[in-house]
Amino acid sequence: MILLGSASDFKIAEKALDILEQLEIPYDIRVASAHRTHEKVKQIVLESTLRGVEVFIGIAGLSAHLPGMIAANTHRPVVGVPVDVKIGGLDALFASSQMPFPAPVATVGIDRGDNGALLAAQIIGIHDEDVRKRVSGLRQGFYEKVQRDEYQLLNNIEGSYYAPTNIEMPDIDKGLFPTSSSENPDPDTPMVAVIPGSYSDMKIAKKTTMFLERMGISYDMNVISPVRYPGRFEEYMERMAGVKLFIAISGLSAHVTGAVVALSEKPVIGVPCPMRMGGLDALLSMVNMPPGVPVGTVGVANGGNAAVLAAEMLGIGDQKLENRVKRLKSKSSDFG
Repeated sequence: MILLGSASDFKIAEKALDILEQLEIPYDIRVASAHRTHEKVKQIVLESTLRGVEVFIGIAGLSAHLPGMIAANTHRPVVGVPVDVKIGGLDALFASSQMPFPAPVATVGIDRGDNGALLAAQIIGIHDEDVRKRVSGLRQGFYEKVQRDEYQLLNNIEGSYYAPTNIEMPDIDKGLFPTSSSENPDPDTPMVAVIPGSYSDMKIAKKTTMFLERMGISYDMNVISPVRYPGRFEEYMERMAGVKLFIAISGLSAHVTGAVVALSEKPVIGVPCPMRMGGLDALLSMVNMPPGVPVGTVGVANGGNAAVLAAEMLGIGDQKLENRVKRLKSKSSDFG
């Protein structure tokens, strides 16, 4: 279910619709303002949840409270797409991502309706192998587009000192990412991999794992930097190929989330850490990913919301976990 805060946001929604059409995922779309049509939003969300909608996408600009209002009225995962109306869309980005516990919004980059839809598809793909395969094909298409663009670019270079080298490229027919057997999954594989980029991120990581344990979600945690130890990082990603999703926790330029999403087709939840600039550098680096590689970013230092978001994603196919999410959210609000 896609909700627009205003009809003027439709140009951003079109990017999402295009992805959902390519991936053959049924959707509905409505226009409802969190401030001007409060009851309409609430009714759409409550009825859609009862009907079995698995993921909500809220697209809004300015003081974009629409995704947050959706999250307040459902136990399903909510993807937020901030829209650039004023000040470069930062107002909408902050309103979408900086949600209180336990009402997370998986926020993607400003105006990135395509990434919002792709993240929604990745979430659905946790429990739907057909969708997962189509997402894989779409990601391969992004790879092939980069290859075509490079070919066209290099063919137009005529410099006297241009000295091209022959670099062997990966065989994309064999797949771009480590995979695990869905038919015979390893029973010891955890549901979630939690990856702090450094030991300075451990305080937030421990809050994340505390709530994962509270929700009964198995996890692995490994402190490893893709910048300092790129080889070890790739080896770890290969070992974790069977997890359902990743939670990456990082400050500064937030390379951890970018490295994870580059090496996996699974949903990636990002938690920015306030090491400098109040975490603004990490938030912007984490959320504003290019097309095809979404990171569902939660608020700065909000490891608890990352765990709740993971539980909402996993709860789509797990009734017991879904009930735990409902109980957690009902204790914190009037949500029933």
